[in-house]
Amino acid sequence: MSSSRLSMEGPASPARAPGALPYYVAFSQLLGLIVVAMTGAWLGMYRGGIAWESALQFNVHPLCMIIGLVFLQGDALLVYRVFRNEAKRTTKVLHGLLHVFAFVIALVGLVAVFEHHRKKGYADLYSLHSWCGILVFALFFAQWLVGFSFFLFPGASFSLRSRYRPQHVFFGAAIFLLSVATALLGLKEALLFELGTKYSMFEPEGVLANVLGLLLATFATVILYILTRADWKRPLQAEEQALSMDFKTLTEGDSPSSQ
Repeated sequence: MSSSRLSMEGPASPARAPGALPYYVAFSQLLGLIVVAMTGAWLGMYRGGIAWESALQFNVHPLCMIIGLVFLQGDALLVYRVFRNEAKRTTKVLHGLLHVFAFVIALVGLVAVFEHHRKKGYADLYSLHSWCGILVFALFFAQWLVGFSFFLFPGASFSLRSRYRPQHVFFGAAIFLLSVATALLGLKEALLFELGTKYSMFEPEGVLANVLGLLLATFATVILYILTRADWKRPLQAEEQALSMDFKTLTEGDSPSSQ
């Protein structure tokens, strides 16, 4: 049996992180924190700050979306790269919890913008940004529900998880990129509404927001680069190797000894 063969070879030693990986992860976190700080600075310096029961309620929206659907979602995607030797269930729980925090914070941001529109009598869901935002939020929630059902809920079989995992990984990265793109659309929309023709005159607010947009794009690029490096994937633990080999034997008729 594959499990006995693994036990005869002895317990797998912890895999060392590839040399450059910690630096890229640290760089991504620095970028993410700068993006959050710059969003707060933009709202504080040029939009009057943040408050719930006032005209400043709208400002809760961009800050929550940046923290939730950009920064925390990006960190959730990195869990399997950063925690390489911890138990798989531990990393699954952390991955899921980060998505829960991201969802709750994004939900607060979504409520804030709808409440602001209701109080001001503004129309809802007419812009490309709002359409993309609702799509991203719905996809994010659906992705979390399906991921929980397949990977954390005890009822899903190993074979079902193995078949769905590539789709889960793809849609996770796609939703993250859509979130960043939607944030960039919202940033541009806010600048055009507030500055109008002054946007083309290199107003300080416009310059700061443009830099923020570039940092958002850079953060997404670094996250995507870390995720797509095949040699930076989390190595299989001993029990995962045994399950994978047994699954391959059942589905393809191979024997572990032939691998």
